[in-house]
Amino acid sequence: MRSSKSRSRNKNNRNRPSGNIVNRVFDSNGPEGKVRGTPQQIIDKYNQLARDSQLSGDRVATENFQQHAEHYLRMLADAQREMDARREEQERQNRDRQAERDRERAARMERQEREAQGQAEAQPAPAADPAEAPQPDVVMDVADGGDSGLVETPEAEAAPAEKPKRKPRRRKPPADAAPSEEPKAAE
Repeated sequence: MRSSKSRSRNKNNRNRPSGNIVNRVFDSNGPEGKVRGTPQQIIDKYNQLARDSQLSGDRVATENFQQHAEHYLRMLADAQREMDARREEQERQNRDRQAERDRERAARMERQEREAQGQAEAQPAPAADPAEAPQPDVVMDVADGGDSGLVETPEAEAAPAEKPKRKPRRRKPPADAAPSEEPKAAE
């Protein structure tokens, strides 16, 4: 058997709304009987009942239905405010996380740039284009018998030989083609 203390604790927990109130289905015991639905559906139903009772001239029933509708309207408004507050908190946390990631990325990029500059200072940068680099002055008078510094090879001495011209290939006639009347002479 359970103690009365645990029973009272469970009873208090039953009064707390759980989950999303906007989409939750409620049973409302109004003056005309049960009205079942989401808070917005219940509000619409009580407003319709209030209009009907107003048209019939029952001011007491009209006020009663309007009070029931107002109750669910307040519940819905509180739930909407709570959802908006949660959403704003999540957006703030997301912005904070994004700002932190941006700061970390900037610090990492700065560190990489400093490391790259440190490596660049340690090693001299090669010239971008060798033609742009300073060139040594070479004065050479080959006509006076000066050495050009080149090594003579046997290929350089021999004149390049001309390639023999090839005869054009003859095409064979297709096998199913009729033989021509005049045989071609061999060239």
